[in-house]
Amino acid sequence: MAEGQWSPGRKEADADEFRPVLDIVEPARQRRLTVLLRLLLLVPHFIVLFLLHIAAFFTVIVGWFAALVLGRLPDPVFRFLTGVLGYDMRVSASDMLLIDRYPPFALTPPADYPVQIEVRPTPLNRLAVLFRIFLMIPAAIVQSLAVYGWWALAFVWWLITLCLGRMPRPLFEATAATLRYRMRFSAYVMMLTPAYPKALFGDDGLAVPPEQARSATRPLVLSSAAKWLVVLFLVLGLAGHITSSLTASTTDDTTDTQLVDRT
Repeated sequence: MAEGQWSPGRKEADADEFRPVLDIVEPARQRRLTVLLRLLLLVPHFIVLFLLHIAAFFTVIVGWFAALVLGRLPDPVFRFLTGVLGYDMRVSASDMLLIDRYPPFALTPPADYPVQIEVRPTPLNRLAVLFRIFLMIPAAIVQSLAVYGWWALAFVWWLITLCLGRMPRPLFEATAATLRYRMRFSAYVMMLTPAYPKALFGDDGLAVPPEQARSATRPLVLSSAAKWLVVLFLVLGLAGHITSSLTASTTDDTTDTQLVDRT
């Protein structure tokens, strides 16, 4: 699909549980000037996101107590957190070079905007809500490694996109899979869904029949090259975290030694 050509299609079938959906309309080309200045152009959005995340943090706390009592999020809380998540995904899709169109300064985007999310109000298991902070740890590790790994080579992805005027399809798929997993993790943390984050390596192609596909990422079927790129992200993320830990440990040891010597 070309940018701006939005085809609603039918909703993703619910097999066992509905998982939050990230729809991205892949642009045929990207303007090299906007790619060159992408992060600079998004600075105003980063400021807005910082403030929204502060508000969302306190809203999640309120929502957590409410969900323990009601077994669901109150409608105003659900709508606000959904808006924040969507805003985050639109900005993230832009800074990860998945789209070329500038994000709007709104919690609700235009209907033809090439990045949309879909979450549905769903009853929540009170026990899962109570222990959400512990349950999310494995998914938090996975999404941290994948995102860290992508950004470790962000300059390479930026240079490729700048030279070609587009993101190669395997890289687009792997990047979209990484962002979608982060979106699903955030939705789980915010209690917008009871569904645990899944499908980092894409869908099986059966979520939506190809002839009725809603966007480039529904279904998100990864090629072999894209899956290997996701593996690369995870490996780089792991290596980066290990290196950071060792560096921090070495720095602490050096500081302790200096303090002892001075004493």
